[in-house]
Amino acid sequence: SPKKVGDDIAKATGDWKGLRITVKLTIQNRQAQIEVVPSASALIIKALKEPPRDRKKQKNIKHSGSVSFDEIVNIARQMRHRSLARELSGTIKEILGTAQSVGCSIDGRHPHDIIDDINNGAIECPAVSI
Repeated sequence: SPKKVGDDIAKATGDWKGLRITVKLTIQNRQAQIEVVPSASALIIKALKEPPRDRKKQKNIKHSGSVSFDEIVNIARQMRHRSLARELSGTIKEILGTAQSVGCSIDGRHPHDIIDDINNGAIECPAVSI
C-alpha cells in the first residue's frame, strides 16, 4: 500500500533528515524494496556535519563549512561506480567540483585550488583500492 511504502522510505532515510536524497524503489510481486542512493552533494553536505534543519523554513542554505580531503576521497570511493572518470583521481575531481557548487571548502581551501593541485601533481591521489 502507498502508506506502507511512504513509511518504509521515511525509515530508510532517517539519518538523511533535511537533505535532498534519491531513493531507489525495486518492486517485485507488489513488494517494494527501498535503497537510498545518495548523490555527491548529499554526501558532501552530510560530511559537513551541520545540524539538521527544516528545509521548508530555511531556503537557499549556504554550506560554508570545511571538509577534510580524506572525507572527499571516501565520498569518491562511495561514488566510484556512478562516476564517469577512468581513474579515482578523476572521481575525486568530480566530487571537488560538486563541493565547489555546494559552497564548502576543503581543509579551509577553495575546492578549485585543490583540483589545480591534483592536476599539477602537488597533491597525490590514492590509487584505486576497492
